[in-house]
Amino acid sequence: MAQRIEHLDDLIAEAGSLPPAPTAVVDAGERHVLEAAHQAAQKGLIEPLLIGQREVIAPLLQELGADYPIVDVVTPEDAAAQGVLAVQEGRAKLLMKGHLHTAEFLHPILKQLRRAPRLSHVFAAELDRYPKLLFITDAAINITPDLEAKAQILQNAVDLARLLGNERPKVAALSAIEVVNPAVASTVDAACLAKMAERGQIRHALVDGPLAFDNAISAESARIKGIDSAVAGDVDILLAPDLVSGNILYKDLEYLAGARFAGIVLGASVPVVLTSRADPETVRLASLALARVAHHRETAPT
Repeated sequence: MAQRIEHLDDLIAEAGSLPPAPTAVVDAGERHVLEAAHQAAQKGLIEPLLIGQREVIAPLLQELGADYPIVDVVTPEDAAAQGVLAVQEGRAKLLMKGHLHTAEFLHPILKQLRRAPRLSHVFAAELDRYPKLLFITDAAINITPDLEAKAQILQNAVDLARLLGNERPKVAALSAIEVVNPAVASTVDAACLAKMAERGQIRHALVDGPLAFDNAISAESARIKGIDSAVAGDVDILLAPDLVSGNILYKDLEYLAGARFAGIVLGASVPVVLTSRADPETVRLASLALARVAHHRETAPT
């Protein structure tokens, strides 16, 4: 098992110690996108391959004082297709979303690069009041996953946590309450996921649920409510019941609790960085570092 990473700075440091990864930046003709790619390149994390309209990208690069290869295409759909082709031809080891819509970006990845049963997104959060990285999934791709989809999303997150040195991550399958209530479908799914993990249908994880957020995070809250759980207060992965819940959770942690984040898409043949224009450069940089370390640890000879 590789050395465990507990902080985003450790992640960035490890990524910086590795050779820079050729990275296809898809639809790169936007200042924030290019600034993030340039900053990551200056820190030695990536070697950008910029895909998009040359007439837009070249002047922005000149303003940044940077020079990277450009694949000249007209439409976002063409940019997404060229990003996939760069991976298939070995010219890129990572994919980074630029200015195009998420659906346009992911469509060819789903068709041609998917290797797991499902693509899903994972955020790694660092909070001052929590002693280790806290993974949140899925807050970006799967809208209303059913039980089968949740199991696949969870397995992706577990596999990532293990790559980062957590041999048997503890998972809380979240709901609004901590008891099974057939009227609240997410409680039934959570209980099923816990049993599936016991039976080996979800590998290498300790899963408990349903758990509400307070008793997932706080062992004291769980004790007060009479919940006997090895996960409560020591959770590694929070599985949201749906995209809306997960998205609200991660944004609450970022904007109100000051959490730092890195996030990537899992389930493709290479890690995929899916950031928003609203994300600060620190999130983009940490996300590229997470992608770089995950790719290296997965592909490095043992």
